[in-house]
Amino acid sequence: MSSATAPLFRFDNSYARDLPGFYVPWKPAEVPAPRLLFLNRDLAGELGLDAQALQGEEGAAIFAGNTVPEGAHPLAQAYAGHQFGGFSPQLGDGRALLLGETFDREGRRRDIAFKGSGRTPFSRGGDGKAAVGPMLREVLIGEAMHALGIPTTRALAVAATGEPVFREQPLPGAVLARVAASHLRVGTFQFYAARDERDKLRQLAEYAIARHDPDLAGRPGRYFDLLERVTGRQAALIAQWMNVGFIHGVMNTDNMTISGETIDYGPCAFMEAYDPRAVFSSIDSGGRYAYGNQPMIAQWNLARFAEALLTLLADGDDEPALQRAVARATEILSAFPVLYQAALLRGQRAKLGLAEAAAGADAADTALANDWLALLHAHGVDFTLGWRRLADAAAGDASALQALFPQPAAAQDWLARWQARCAEDSAVQPGQRAEGMRRVNPWIIPRNQRVEEALTAASTQDDLVPFERLLAALRDPYAERPEHAFYAEPAPAAVTACYQTFCGT
Repeated sequence: MSSATAPLFRFDNSYARDLPGFYVPWKPAEVPAPRLLFLNRDLAGELGLDAQALQGEEGAAIFAGNTVPEGAHPLAQAYAGHQFGGFSPQLGDGRALLLGETFDREGRRRDIAFKGSGRTPFSRGGDGKAAVGPMLREVLIGEAMHALGIPTTRALAVAATGEPVFREQPLPGAVLARVAASHLRVGTFQFYAARDERDKLRQLAEYAIARHDPDLAGRPGRYFDLLERVTGRQAALIAQWMNVGFIHGVMNTDNMTISGETIDYGPCAFMEAYDPRAVFSSIDSGGRYAYGNQPMIAQWNLARFAEALLTLLADGDDEPALQRAVARATEILSAFPVLYQAALLRGQRAKLGLAEAAAGADAADTALANDWLALLHAHGVDFTLGWRRLADAAAGDASALQALFPQPAAAQDWLARWQARCAEDSAVQPGQRAEGMRRVNPWIIPRNQRVEEALTAASTQDDLVPFERLLAALRDPYAERPEHAFYAEPAPAAVTACYQTFCGT
């Protein structure tokens, strides 16, 4: 394994330095024919990297894993997790590696990690590899979420490996380079709690605080504060998911970050026709992670986080202290629905073209939003276009909105209620309402049919043009450009009804 001579990255690897014993040092597997398929030049710029230098063979060798850049400290992180409700005491980076950490231009610490870089001690019989399609999916969904203003990990690069990976059939292999605020998960804490390694659990909590909530460092009660902060971040995140119709698909505790970023775009999808029961993941046969269940599952995951922190919250095993810690943690977790509903309503008010309302209006506005969603559900209306065309109605033309309904008059009563509510809202000028709504209600989302077409072309024909065109549209989700109209069209209902996503492992 060679080392790069040019210092392309300015690594400062706090996880490796501050948490010895929390990982296994490991190297990515060498591959026969590295080739760069994608480089996120904008993100590279944010990280202070020389995108031009990374664009060629040197970048391909780095991002495929053949060259470990100067200053990197590749390692496989240890973590556990509840997967579909069942606890696995050891998961870990089975096909991923944390390459190292760097600071972006705003001074924020960012992880750079590989996915698909080969077997590690945590692989549990897997080959540790990844295919082109799932890695490019991470690009498309991550960049779409970023453009929608939703906290997310982002793809820095995807490199083809020149070797096949074997799933149901041979597929071209690839490695993803992913950037995150950190890769600390609820499952990271569960790993050490399950082993009753209290010193390590405390060390991990202090590291998480220093990294994500440094104002809490050294404060009494800081572990309760950490639980409260993570709860707040997750409530805000899930509300954003719900307001764009995003379904993660595999909300295991090892896929919930402490930072509040969305991570691991495996069997994820965006809903088309509104349905709270929507499930696309092939592995979620029971609908545990259906669209409408996501807030409940997030709170359940946070309860597992609280359980992992319990000995720190109680500062030992004293029974009265444990009982007090459980009571306080329960109080924090019980606030999740309130925080979530408040965040959801803030987003819904913006989508409805309403300003923040005075006290007492929450119940009426919540009912207005819920009745709108019930209307979309009852008539099988596309979630994204339903909200988008509501902005046209705010501008005085409801014809495009009515055309989404099988019976154009179906929305008439609700529209009258909404218009009356808008008339009461003096904080928003009528001429500005539609403009504001178009800034929060996207026209373009990663529609499943278009995503699959782009990934199939890349995987089977080595044709990246459909991927690149779709990516360009997803990065500009609010502008109605004629050249992007193809990507705004919902799939036929028959296609959506049988659509499934897969985890890509």
